[in-house]
Amino acid sequence: MIETNETIDEFLARHADAVSEAVRKAAAQEILPRRRRLAAHEVDEKAGPHDLVTDADRKAEQFLTEALSALLPGSVVVGEEAVHANPATYEAIRGEAPVWIVDPVDGTRQFVHGDPGFCTLVALAHHGTVRASWTYAPVHDRMATAVRGQGAFLDGERLHAGPPEPGRELRVATSHPDYTTDEQKHALLGLRAPGVAPRPCGSAGLEYLAVARGELDATAFSWEAAWDHAAGLLLVEEAGGTHLTRTGEPFRITGDNDLPFTAARDAATARRVVALLAGGA
Repeated sequence: MIETNETIDEFLARHADAVSEAVRKAAAQEILPRRRRLAAHEVDEKAGPHDLVTDADRKAEQFLTEALSALLPGSVVVGEEAVHANPATYEAIRGEAPVWIVDPVDGTRQFVHGDPGFCTLVALAHHGTVRASWTYAPVHDRMATAVRGQGAFLDGERLHAGPPEPGRELRVATSHPDYTTDEQKHALLGLRAPGVAPRPCGSAGLEYLAVARGELDATAFSWEAAWDHAAGLLLVEEAGGTHLTRTGEPFRITGDNDLPFTAARDAATARRVVALLAGGA
């Protein structure tokens, strides 16, 4: 088992490219062949009509679980579909072993509808800190990666989020109403303010990538599932952005966050979004 951050750094120096290759293979073998070819019996609802799972999700997660565990002996995998089957699996995020956090198809609803707006998310965390992440958009064959302290990259090109242009409306992607409590809905109403242009989010992973690229100013999300956030939050951080909960603290993948929270291109934007969310509440 890896016991020190230095050892994880050494692992990433040797095997980060192998992780990227595993993610690409999972998409090529299990996801893309099923795109626009799903039969009715290959799509199921979980919590409701907007919370879907397909054979592509299950097969890709199985592929990645086997591949990532083999790359890093002693690690554990927390995947969205495994946690759905056994919620206790999620506790590994708070454990001592390095943990792979996997969302095999982030944006399953878009995938089911044949849209290209989905991605595969993988993050490597240890002791509650995300150390590296991979965000892969398979339809466009674009891979975004980040290693803590080493920057964020899209297809090898360094990402810099940068501050929004002065005087322009703030573009914010927000949680779908189906995934918010009444209190969170009220908080999100704070974004309906002059100079702010909120819109419903798509794939969380792709929204985080848009923030890291400076194409989106911020997000405002109301759920904690680590597989949706871990990879993207590191990507935003390493591109120069930041993330805050309504109490002004960084989002914790281990949970117990004050929601909604934001990830933003820069600290000033994050503080502005948090203030609006607090005002809405």
